[in-house]
Amino acid sequence: MAEVIRMPRMSDTMEEGNIVGWLKEEGEVIEAGETIAEVETDKATMELDSFVDGVLLHIAVKEGPVPIDGVIAVVGEKGEDWQAAIAAAGSSNGSAEAEAPATEEAPKPAETAAPAATPSAPASDDKRLKASPLAKSMAKEAGIDISTIQGSGDQGRIVKKDVEAAMANPPAAPAPAPAAAPAAKEEKAAPPPVVPFSFGGGEANYEDTPISQMRKTIARRLGESKFTAPHFYLTIDINMDKAVALRKRLKEVSPAKVSFNDLVIKAAAAALREHPAINSSWLGDAIRANHDIHIGVAVAVPDGLLVPVIRYANMKTLSQINSEVRHLAGKAKDKKLQPAEMQGNTFTISNLGMFGIEEFTAIINPPDSCILAVGTIVQKPIVKDGQIVVGNMMKVTLSCDHRVVDGATGAQFLQTFQEILEDPIRLLV
Repeated sequence: MAEVIRMPRMSDTMEEGNIVGWLKEEGEVIEAGETIAEVETDKATMELDSFVDGVLLHIAVKEGPVPIDGVIAVVGEKGEDWQAAIAAAGSSNGSAEAEAPATEEAPKPAETAAPAATPSAPASDDKRLKASPLAKSMAKEAGIDISTIQGSGDQGRIVKKDVEAAMANPPAAPAPAPAAAPAAKEEKAAPPPVVPFSFGGGEANYEDTPISQMRKTIARRLGESKFTAPHFYLTIDINMDKAVALRKRLKEVSPAKVSFNDLVIKAAAAALREHPAINSSWLGDAIRANHDIHIGVAVAVPDGLLVPVIRYANMKTLSQINSEVRHLAGKAKDKKLQPAEMQGNTFTISNLGMFGIEEFTAIINPPDSCILAVGTIVQKPIVKDGQIVVGNMMKVTLSCDHRVVDGATGAQFLQTFQEILEDPIRLLV
């Protein structure tokens, strides 16, 4: 019997996958291990490989979200009954783009007896239209009559991209009918006509963007973190004069362009080694003290935020950290990070200094118990040896999970972190 292909779990936090596109068409021969589609997960766009040889008999979901284990395709020998395979698998995937059974397309007796409709007139009931549930939902939210949309899918089926096209090019609003002029009184001249307001745009002035799998996961995980873990915040000023001088010297002798963010990662790793309580995780019935130091580095991408992990950060040189951060950040922006490259973090750093942000607070990234928010370096007057001088100052804020970390513990970590960056030669020994 033909094999039913289901949506696999491609990451530990994935609940559904969004089919971006198919690389194979129905009727094509495919081999086991061959990439057949691209799937957007909560973390990246990944390739879906076939696990069987055969002919791609049926694509159940052309594009759109599909829950884990939902049917997406059927592979078998040419001419096999793919509907029987789906029935035998006992699977109605309930996904947004699932094909309706063929029996639903047959006209009812009452419909055949009704007078024939004009070919150009769309059906008035969108339940009888060939449209995916996602397309119907999007059209309803956008206030668009789905019966006016021309479908581009199989047999004229209306899919997501058809609704998006209609949203981008709404029909022009009909011109208002001129109001009948009131009869003028003989003794009083009629008032001048009011010129109606004219605007070339559509009736709605907004845009609804479907939520990506990544954004869904960010909302869920950070919502759980913020409202489950009791956050408290500790902020400290760090004099970066010596760090600025060290970076300048490193640029002269090292082929790697070591950044301030690299110095922050290395300093955090060194401070975590001295304060293992910060490098811990809340497990519900236990607190796990992590002996290895794996630092997550938040990277902004168009769809949200990804956190690649620098593993064993305390064992790596500044040049090695620089090279790894650049490599992983590039993969993150290309949405090519693998799940293994975003797992295992024990502490996270979020740096917005490159955007000129002086101070902010960050939400803890589970399973960590702390996250460090790093601001920009600002030149400001400071008192040094009794004199007012210009100093390079940087604010950092530590968000702590009070179930694991107490105020004094977090403060001691920040003091050590401050001491290291204010005398960064310690990072080289």
